[in-house]
Amino acid sequence: MEQVDRLSRLTASDWEKLKAELAARRVRVVTLDLPTSWTMATANADDFTARMFDAINGMMLDMLAAVARKDYEDRRRRQAQGQAKARAQGLYKGRKEDVPWNAGIASMLRGGSSWSQIQAATACSRATVAKVAKRLAGDPEQVTALQPGAIRSKKANSPRRAARRRAFYS
Repeated sequence: MEQVDRLSRLTASDWEKLKAELAARRVRVVTLDLPTSWTMATANADDFTARMFDAINGMMLDMLAAVARKDYEDRRRRQAQGQAKARAQGLYKGRKEDVPWNAGIASMLRGGSSWSQIQAATACSRATVAKVAKRLAGDPEQVTALQPGAIRSKKANSPRRAARRRAFYS
């Protein structure tokens, strides 16, 4: 592994579970950014040396996991602060809603399709279906009629998802 933080941006309880799982399977973590772990990759160490490096690496992994988690939380907090500041200045509005897509989901809900059927047909998340269903329950006129052929590409779409959405709109 290249860096420990790729393994350990977990919460403390999740990190402890992962450590226990690694220990139960007798997996040794060797990373480029933890030089003491390199000696564990060699099989010619005596029992005393192996136990010492196990202890040192365990401590170092715990410390690096804590630092990685703190760094992760700090980045998330700073990002949220920046977004809040931009919202206050009217610069950040978030991603625009895909109105035709949501209207299609609404028409499927009105037609009696199950949430699972809608998810399969539109490749959307359950949360999206729930959002549209909640909107319909509050004000059925709020979700407009489907506009055929109005699909908008998104960077996050996989080719499979994009094909399913194109089929949905046609």
